[in-house]
Amino acid sequence: MFWKSTYNEFVKISAKPRSYIGIGAITLIIVIILFAMKADGLSIISFVTAPFEQSLAFEGAILNGNLIAFIILQMLIIHVPLLIALVTGDLVSGEGAMGTIRLLLTKPISRTSILFSKYLAGCAYTLVILLWMAFLALIVGKWIFGVGDLMVLNSDGLIIIQQQDLAWRFVCGFAVAYLSMVMISTLSLTLSCFSENSIGPIVTTMAIIILFTIIGTLDIPSLNRVQPFLFTTHMVSWRNFFEDPLPIKKIIESVAILLVHIVGLLSVAVYKFNRKDILS
Repeated sequence: MFWKSTYNEFVKISAKPRSYIGIGAITLIIVIILFAMKADGLSIISFVTAPFEQSLAFEGAILNGNLIAFIILQMLIIHVPLLIALVTGDLVSGEGAMGTIRLLLTKPISRTSILFSKYLAGCAYTLVILLWMAFLALIVGKWIFGVGDLMVLNSDGLIIIQQQDLAWRFVCGFAVAYLSMVMISTLSLTLSCFSENSIGPIVTTMAIIILFTIIGTLDIPSLNRVQPFLFTTHMVSWRNFFEDPLPIKKIIESVAILLVHIVGLLSVAVYKFNRKDILS
C-alpha cells in the first residue's frame, strides 16, 4: 500500500504542468551557457588565467567539458531550489487547495505513510532534476567541448585536477548537491503542511534561503557563531570534492548538518500532518 501510494504521488507530480517548468528552465539555461561558452569561452578563460600566465604554462584544452560541467553546477545550484520548491511546496497544500485532502486522509493507510509517500515522490522528482542537469552538463558538455584536465580557481589559488581523477569527484559532488536539494524539498514540504495554498510554502522557502544566505555572508561576530549551523552554508559543500587535498572533515560536517536539518524538519512535518484538521 505504501509503495502504491508513493507511485500515485509521483504520477500526480508528473501530471502537473509546473513539474516541467524546472526541467524546461534548466535545459534552456544550460543551452544558453553552452552556446555562450562556445562563442566567447576562450576569452573568458583567458581573463581568469591571465594573472597566472607569467608563472605557469598551460597545455592542452583548458576549455573542456569538465570545466563546463563545473561551471554549470556552480551556477545552477543557486537557482535549482526555486524550481524544486515549485513542486514540493505544493505536495500537501495543493491537496488542501483542491479540496482532496479529506479524501486522501480517509484512505486505509496511516497519515505518516501518506506524508512519506509524498516526500519520497518529491525526492524522486528532485533526483530527476539533478540527473537531467548532470546529463546536460557532463555528457552534452563533453560531447561539445571534449575532455581534459579541470582548472579550479578557489581562495587558495589555482588547482589543476587531472582528467582521470575527475569521475569520482563529479559523482560525489552531484551526490552532495542532491542532498542539498533534498534539504530544500524537506523544507518546502514541511511548510506545505502548515498552509492551505501553494504560494505560501514556495515563497516562504525562497525567503528563508535568501535570509540565511544573507546571514551567512555577513562578517559580524555575533552571526559568525550561527553561520556554521545554517543549511545554506553547506549547500555549496559539493565544491569540497574539487579541492586538493580533499577536506574530508569539512565534507562529513556538511553532510551531517544537512542530515540533521532534514530529520528535524521531517519530524515537524510528520507532527503537523498527523494533527491536520480535515473537518474544517
